[in-house]
Amino acid sequence: MKLLETIKNDYQTFPKNQTYSVYADNVYFKDPVNEFTGVKRYQEMIQFMSTWFKNVDLELHNIYQSNNIIHTEWTLHWTTPLPWKPPISIPGRSELTFNDQNLIISHVDYWNCSRWDVVKQHFFLNPS
Repeated sequence: MKLLETIKNDYQTFPKNQTYSVYADNVYFKDPVNEFTGVKRYQEMIQFMSTWFKNVDLELHNIYQSNNIIHTEWTLHWTTPLPWKPPISIPGRSELTFNDQNLIISHVDYWNCSRWDVVKQHFFLNPS
């Protein structure tokens, strides 16, 4: 399927050169720190990440489709621009629901760690 291949390619180049045209104008997005509607807001969030964080990399571990949902498993990495430059790693998964026009209408991310675990990575070498 073309949509699945597009998503796979977008993960490889994330956060650069994303294919926003595969998202419905009123796409619903949710992750542990954000919840909003609209592809413009989604673009702004990606732009913020690419501007603020360094060495952003979205490592794709698995991608598959069941019915009208594309499932991905990934690890998001970046370096936070603090003086000690902590490397951050967030393992997670996404469910991207698409409609009959093959446009993504819902993008929900789940983290395999807590928000607190992410905060701790900024200050401890081995957060637990």
